[in-house]
Amino acid sequence: MTRQPDSTRCPLCRGAAQPYHQDKFRSYNQCAECALVFVPSDFWLSGDDEKAYYDLHENSESDAGYRKFLNRCAEPLLAVLPPHASGLDFGCGPAPLLAQMLSDAGHSVSVYDHFYCNDAATLEGQYDFVVSTEVVEHLTQPRVELERLWGLIKPGGLLALMTKLVISRERFANWHYIRDPTHIIFFSETTFRWLAAAFGAGLEFAAPDVVFLRKPKSHEG
Repeated sequence: MTRQPDSTRCPLCRGAAQPYHQDKFRSYNQCAECALVFVPSDFWLSGDDEKAYYDLHENSESDAGYRKFLNRCAEPLLAVLPPHASGLDFGCGPAPLLAQMLSDAGHSVSVYDHFYCNDAATLEGQYDFVVSTEVVEHLTQPRVELERLWGLIKPGGLLALMTKLVISRERFANWHYIRDPTHIIFFSETTFRWLAAAFGAGLEFAAPDVVFLRKPKSHEG
């Protein structure tokens, strides 16, 4: 992956950033423009180390707990999808359970994962929806990746994202989410409002940690 060279600039909007928090492992900056909190690239894992960390996860398609976790996104998503929608699960991991859950509900779902299912052809289609659960917090180039996903969505379609949100500086300091060394960017409601405005998207906080960005029907945006 391409590394972000300038720790004083936000990797999402390129706004100026200021120190936000520091612990014994890493430091964290926050953008003054979009409020994204991000880890400077000096603290990022190598690609090999990142993959090795993901390989420690024990999620499987038969894991009831994993299904319950993913249902936090699947349930509100299924409630708004049209019948027989086409979609992409971006960052599906080694066990694409979410894609299976959505397929079982009658939708056609392709899968992509940088490490486990790197099929570039899936990033050339057009979809009624793109869903990405627990992925955006890993992105080294979030603006590039999110714009690419946005470009895959048909007019009127939906980008569904699940990630835990920054609430406050005080809660951030004791937040388990920042203990994962592969988590390098952290969104808040303010960040998603900035992103929706940048994309010209409708915005809905559909469930805890679940955000929907809706593409306008009138143009491809």
